[in-house]
Order: sequence, then C-alpha cells, then structure tokens
Amino acid sequence: MSSSQESVFSEYETDTSQTSKLLRKFKETPFVPIGMAGFAMVVGYGLYRLKHRGDMKMSLHLIHMRVAAQGFVVGAITCGVLYSMFQEYVVKPKE
Repeated sequence: MSSSQESVFSEYETDTSQTSKLLRKFKETPFVPIGMAGFAMVVGYGLYRLKHRGDMKMSLHLIHMRVAAQGFVVGAITCGVLYSMFQEYVVKPKE
C-alpha cells in the first residue's frame, strides 16, 4: 500500500463506533434525520388511524399513507438539497 492509501484508511478507521458515524452524518446532512423522523411519524399515524378508518377501504388507506410518507421524505430531501446549495453557492463563495 502506498502512503496516500494508508492515510485515507486511517481516517475512516478513527470513527469506529456507529454512533459517531451517525452523528457525523447528521451534522453533514441535517435533513436526513428530519426525513426519517417524518417518515416514522407518518407511518405511526397511519397505523393509529388504521383502526379508526371508518368505511374507507384498506387499500385506499394504505395508498394515502404511502403517498404521505413519500411526500414527506421527498420534501425533506428537497429542503436538504436546497440547504446544501445555499451553503455552497451563497455562503461559501467569499474567496
């Protein structure tokens, strides 16, 4: 192995715990955990409302919950992309 490869591998091996990797990733992309939490909330709400859906068909209820969960995740990803573009092109270009 060359010295450049060793330095790259040692950088990744310093953060060995899953928690530190997860926290680092959350700091780099803050809208990913927001999307994950929103997805979990929509799924939880859908399971709660499943019992009290009235005369709505099961398939229609599941389609609505899927669309809501996907919409929340896509919205969070879009906000994250806009945030990173703002950080990269508006805040950073003071060179």
